[in-house]
Amino acid sequence: MPTTSIHPETIVLHAGNYRKDETTNSVAVPIYQTTSYQFYNTTNASNLFGFKELGNIYTRIMNPTTAVLEERLAVLEGGVAALAVSSGQAASAYAIQNLCKSGDNIVSSTDLYGGTWNLFANTFKQLGIEVRFADPKDPENFRKLTDDKTRAYYAETLPNPKLNVFPIQETSNIGKEFNIPLIIDNTAAPITCKPIEHGAAIVVHSLTKFIGGHGSSIGGAIIDSGKFDWTLNPKRHPLLNEPDPSYWGITFGKAVPEVLGLPIAYLVRARFVLLRDLGSSISPTNSFNLIQGLETLPLRYKVHQSNAEKVAYFLSLRSEISKVIYPNINSTGENKRRVQKYLKTGFGPLVGFELKGGKEAGQQFIDNLKMIYHVANIGDARTLAIHPASTTHSQLSEEDQIKTGVTPGYIRLSVGLEHIDDILKDLTQAIDLVSAKKE
Repeated sequence: MPTTSIHPETIVLHAGNYRKDETTNSVAVPIYQTTSYQFYNTTNASNLFGFKELGNIYTRIMNPTTAVLEERLAVLEGGVAALAVSSGQAASAYAIQNLCKSGDNIVSSTDLYGGTWNLFANTFKQLGIEVRFADPKDPENFRKLTDDKTRAYYAETLPNPKLNVFPIQETSNIGKEFNIPLIIDNTAAPITCKPIEHGAAIVVHSLTKFIGGHGSSIGGAIIDSGKFDWTLNPKRHPLLNEPDPSYWGITFGKAVPEVLGLPIAYLVRARFVLLRDLGSSISPTNSFNLIQGLETLPLRYKVHQSNAEKVAYFLSLRSEISKVIYPNINSTGENKRRVQKYLKTGFGPLVGFELKGGKEAGQQFIDNLKMIYHVANIGDARTLAIHPASTTHSQLSEEDQIKTGVTPGYIRLSVGLEHIDDILKDLTQAIDLVSAKKE
């Protein structure tokens, strides 16, 4: 029986339809390592392919292990359904491609993870999809860049690396005036923020990060709120309101709710068109591993946040550091209001800081670390550090780096679960060595 709990600690363990394996009574979710599924008969097969009923067809499209992961993610985020894919990048790409074709555009926040910026600014341009970048300091910037070809707004809750909380509700309200959905990447703020509660239509995650939690498996997810009316303005969303030639001319926006009785037209199209045709399917083994991470997410995330806050305070006292980037430090005015409104249970696990010595000091600091890993990832149980200007954001121009929050001396920390004393000890010696070399 699906849980009715509102508490994430219970949701991640009990949400969805899985209670036990019906054949073996196994409580742990089995790894269904299979490509294909036997149909009951030709009628069943026809109904599955014709959207008259839901069920397993082929693991490129769905899988029983993955289904448990999807159900729990949907409940955790307050959505009606989820689609797990092979990576967070695939989730971001599909979330947009499910609405846009060549000649269309989206408006995105400038405050983005470097990989997403490259996807939007370069790869999508090659596909004929224009991404217009808006500074989220003023949500009205999204309105200014909107036209009749705008299909979505896109942003990160807690943008990596700027860490300025995005104005979710304010931007969503602007989108509603045009029947434009807000897509929110909530990778860095699971548990602490629920974007759907603030008006987001779609939520995406890199499951690789905090949900997986152990740096062992790559995956992504798209969660459908079920609250956005895709048929209100058919011209705004033609891919959901015009006949689809690959499915007998059905219109997803109308047919899916009528046949299935569920407001999941967006997600069904993503699964049965994009995942079918482009094939960024997640492996059942990775889904299993991510379920293990999900089950302890609420517990781990509390420690991540507690340690991060202590690290941020420690760094703010170091003279070698010109600026600490953390939601509850140096936040004033509108930024402070957004922190208070959207981050309900903490300030997140990411900490940024700028060393006074610029790029050379930033690279020296990284090379001085002993316990903390130099890794291009976030969300691991271990504390991770990176110098974005020379790594994750190195493909961007200096101008674009600044727009995304990356300066020459900027360091990003993903604060892990080690004892705080050991984290601070390693940071101290790494900073001290940078200072000693300057002298």
